[in-house]
Amino acid sequence: MATTLFTQNIIACIWDFDKTLIPEYMQSPLFRRYGIDEATFWGETNALVGHYKKRGYHLSPEISYLNHLLTYVLAGPMAGLNNEKLRASGREIGFYPGLPDFFDRAKSFVSERPEYQKHEISLEHYIVSTGLAEMVRGSAIAPLVDGIWACEFIENPLQPGFLRQKELSLDAAAEIAQIGMVIDNTTKTRAIFEINKGTNKNPAIDVNSKMAEEDRRIPFQNMIYIADGPSDVPSFSVVKGNGGKSFGVYNPAKPEEFAQNDRLRQVGRIDHYGPADYTAQSSTTQWLRMHIHQICDRIVTDREAAVAAKASRPPRHLNASPEEEAARRAAALAPKQASFLE
Repeated sequence: MATTLFTQNIIACIWDFDKTLIPEYMQSPLFRRYGIDEATFWGETNALVGHYKKRGYHLSPEISYLNHLLTYVLAGPMAGLNNEKLRASGREIGFYPGLPDFFDRAKSFVSERPEYQKHEISLEHYIVSTGLAEMVRGSAIAPLVDGIWACEFIENPLQPGFLRQKELSLDAAAEIAQIGMVIDNTTKTRAIFEINKGTNKNPAIDVNSKMAEEDRRIPFQNMIYIADGPSDVPSFSVVKGNGGKSFGVYNPAKPEEFAQNDRLRQVGRIDHYGPADYTAQSSTTQWLRMHIHQICDRIVTDREAAVAAKASRPPRHLNASPEEEAARRAAALAPKQASFLE
């Protein structure tokens, strides 16, 4: 018997992290822990591509900061850095006003009306970031998130010949040594497609598999993508271009970020923008709540229309009342009368 894979009654809020949920870069607590000057680190990182180019090397800008972080570990200033310490540094991340409470509050928006509850509509939060996954996992917002895509490191990489060993030594102190996962501004869109198709919930579904729209777990029109700037244009375009909503946020203390968001709206990259303030009465909260409700309303309408279209009409009694018989005759005559007028 033919059936669809998913009920499509789930809404997804997909979040960037740095400058969207927090006012600084997430690595700031990590640098403070090790006494590293943050401006110096980022200045060096930004210069890497040019310096390596002079030496005949081609370096992807997206992984330059990850490589430089590993160099700091190898060279000594951040010796001993491991995933446990990354998670511990994540606990020091401070969020914009209203967070992390807003994540729970947003999930309650989809149960505010009886018809939303009737159709069992739910909301999920996803973080898709070019930052460090272990720091996000250690932060206060992690328990409220349904999935995290971000960069990851491998500790104590396996050595040559490991397939021939019966067991591995576990004596070495854990320290990050290799890049395990890279999420950049382009591969963020792959994460969005994984959320769309349900790959993150059902590993049997490959993100590159061709799937009918009605078989996808979370349709794009059920998505809202929230981020802070031009680096998120690919993700804004994927979500907005496929019927979802895109929303830009800015730090109220930085007029240049306000202007940047305004330009994004003028060129059609985002639907709207607001301050990175997630308290109950802020304009950002009000916009997100309104559009979550609009998505809920559309889900209700679509699902009820589908029921009406697929459910057959019940049989009627053979002994109809005079009123029912008159109505039946009138309906039967209507097409014949219309044909005389054509």
